[in-house]
Amino acid sequence: MKQINVSENLAGQRLDKLLLKVLNKAPKSFIYKMLRKKNIVLNGKKATGQEIVKLNDEIKLYLSDETIDKFSMHKKMDIVDFQLDIVYEDKNILIVNKPAGFLSQKASEDDLSMVEYVISYLLETKQINREQLISFKPGICNRLDRNTSGLLIAGKSLSGLQEMAKLLKTRNIDKYYLCIVKGQITEAKTITGYLSKDQEKNTVTVSSKSSDESHYICTEYKPLSSNKNYTLLEVKLITGRSHQIRSHLNSIGHPIIGDYKYGDSKVNSYFKQKYNLKNQLLHSYRYVFPQLLGPLSNLSGLEFKASEPEMFKRIRQDLFGLN
Repeated sequence: MKQINVSENLAGQRLDKLLLKVLNKAPKSFIYKMLRKKNIVLNGKKATGQEIVKLNDEIKLYLSDETIDKFSMHKKMDIVDFQLDIVYEDKNILIVNKPAGFLSQKASEDDLSMVEYVISYLLETKQINREQLISFKPGICNRLDRNTSGLLIAGKSLSGLQEMAKLLKTRNIDKYYLCIVKGQITEAKTITGYLSKDQEKNTVTVSSKSSDESHYICTEYKPLSSNKNYTLLEVKLITGRSHQIRSHLNSIGHPIIGDYKYGDSKVNSYFKQKYNLKNQLLHSYRYVFPQLLGPLSNLSGLEFKASEPEMFKRIRQDLFGLN
């Protein structure tokens, strides 16, 4: 027999969905059969599986250990030795400064990503245990390209993940990036366009005209410093599409330095030879939260900043003399 006590991170979901996480190798037909036969009960009573479980509910599985083991084939989560650069933390969310070169989420089964590093941190600090990971996994709420550094939000709790997902979907968080681009820009502008993605090549193109496959994009930028060859920009995302900043700036003749997908090959070659630069100089450096209610109300009006990578700082200082 196995008993599940419903915690905050399990509450609010359908019973059958929860059972399919616990018995992740069991077919749905088996779950529903066990519910019908009262081999699985909710608070001591027969359940259909459609019930929404609540905090402190008790789920009992009157199954043999062999059956539970057979249908509970969960991959062991090994703790990864990695020091997170934590910008902010509370009981629901964790904001970290992601280094360039790190995946936000796995691209393949064997990858290590910021998800694994966050879970390792929570295991090490005993904020979650391996048993709890079977039915709830903390996750990343927003994504940054592998070679983009900066602010990344992780949900530590189910409510943190759900509420942050809603907030990001409505685009109510003001998100600002720093980047160094080719060419001199002397005035702030808002640019718009239509972005289309090639899924096979994982590239996007920007056009001034819409199409059936395109999405409207809007990007604001203002120069912070410039010379005749390069400009340090602060960019604000109004919409948030894949590769938006990189492709949008390239489309107006100002590609980001170090961007080997959308950038200028001669400029990139120069900076690779001089600095051994291997990634685009694009950094998600500032988030400003709106007024909020509910589980994330403690974030109302707060601003978070992430320091630039050392390579970014060095090149910025060399080009513009800025500390």
